[in-house]
Amino acid sequence: MIYKLLRAVEWAAIKDSDEFTGSPVDLADGFIHFSTAAQAPETAGKYFAGEAGLVLAQIDPARLPLPLKWEPSRGGALFPHLYAALPISAVVQTWILDLRPDGRHDFPALPS
Repeated sequence: MIYKLLRAVEWAAIKDSDEFTGSPVDLADGFIHFSTAAQAPETAGKYFAGEAGLVLAQIDPARLPLPLKWEPSRGGALFPHLYAALPISAVVQTWILDLRPDGRHDFPALPS
């Protein structure tokens, strides 16, 4: 499984759609950014600290239209990227992440 972090307004706009073409940063970079279960908390801390209502979407890579490309990013770690639109049917579960007083998010136990 892979994971996408979305602001509440982004998720509200796409959850009843057929596909998601990307957030502003995805569109600027030319691919949709994802994280692994291990990478998602750091991604949230780096890009979404202090944001309430953050949605974590779990995606089944087998439901994607193209294979993922695993490319280096933070510190050389390989991150999954999709060079196509994300079919909403590939989203198998979502969580709204609680925000702690320190601005970090509480994550559920995530399958890899």
